[in-house]
Amino acid sequence: MNAHVDVLDIVSRLKAAEEPFVLATVVRTVSVTAAKAGAKAVIRPDGRIEAGWIGGGCARGATLKAAREALADGQSRLISIQPENLLEELGVHAGDDRDGIKFAKNMCPSKGTMDIFVEPVLPRPSLVVLGSSPVALALIEQARPLGYHVTLASPMADLSAMPDADLLVDGFRAEAHHGARRFVVVSTQGKGDEAALKAALGMDADYRGFVGSRRKIAALREQLIADGVSPVALDGIKAPAGLDLGAITPEEIALSILAEITQRRREGQRSTAANQSAAEKA
Repeated sequence: MNAHVDVLDIVSRLKAAEEPFVLATVVRTVSVTAAKAGAKAVIRPDGRIEAGWIGGGCARGATLKAAREALADGQSRLISIQPENLLEELGVHAGDDRDGIKFAKNMCPSKGTMDIFVEPVLPRPSLVVLGSSPVALALIEQARPLGYHVTLASPMADLSAMPDADLLVDGFRAEAHHGARRFVVVSTQGKGDEAALKAALGMDADYRGFVGSRRKIAALREQLIADGVSPVALDGIKAPAGLDLGAITPEEIALSILAEITQRRREGQRSTAANQSAAEKA
């Protein structure tokens, strides 16, 4: 841990590198505490404090636990570390949640109270588009404003103009992956379908979609199985990709695919938000 490194500089560097971390900020202290309001620390997924200072062992355990949970579910949380007698006065126990606050016990002799806001900063979700069809280009245009890190993987010779993607890959190869959620769409539409589908199956992904008719994917499936591709793996490809919106134009088809990906991306977060809302109403 380095308390003297500028925390905000570290935050900027990690964001630029698309690396996950937690920013912990002391928002309130009562009585004697090692760190004061405004103190910040950058916490890495392995529990290492990269920079900053939020106090000693009294706060470290509870903060690191909250950091792990925040990185797992992508949700910020406020933890209040208090001596046991104050928790008793509030009628709560260590580990309880009340009104969005997670309580923890301060075991140190100082008996101070610290409230710490724990904010996960995760890499942008990754959208990998294989192919250079009109739908592929529409996907790229629509996905970036939605906060995706967009990669276009396609033979560069097939491109008539350079799209505004974060990363261009010549051919159907996987790019370096930083652990963010990844969504893959094959939109080759006749130009390298089999090669692109094989590449998609070789990528870790939360979603794999194919732009094409059911008849086309059925024919490709037979060819791929004959080439030794696992039928089980092929079952994981959504084809045709996208929600059934009655889409016709490339832009509408891209919209339907991004709607489906957004639905998949937000599933866990919606459940967490619903549980928190129910708990607050109880």
